[in-house]
Amino acid sequence: MSPGVVDYLFRQMVTGKTSEDIQWEQEGLSLSAQPEGAELARRLAETDIDALTPVELFHYVRAAQRLATWAEGLRQAAVGKYCHPGPV
Repeated sequence: MSPGVVDYLFRQMVTGKTSEDIQWEQEGLSLSAQPEGAELARRLAETDIDALTPVELFHYVRAAQRLATWAEGLRQAAVGKYCHPGPV
């Protein structure tokens, strides 16, 4: 576990709160709700994964998988267009 996660869990325990981090869900669109595209790619790239809780890391991985699938669809469409161009 990263030092950030250990620190977070310790602070939660000391204050008597649950160890589950729900604040990130209240701060805006969660990664799981973010549509595929440039904004999701930016958010993933700017995230410090060492600071994520296990639940957040799970959502991060799922969002990255969705983004990769979306990008693969774009690539396949472009290859199809390249290999079978329409009439000029």
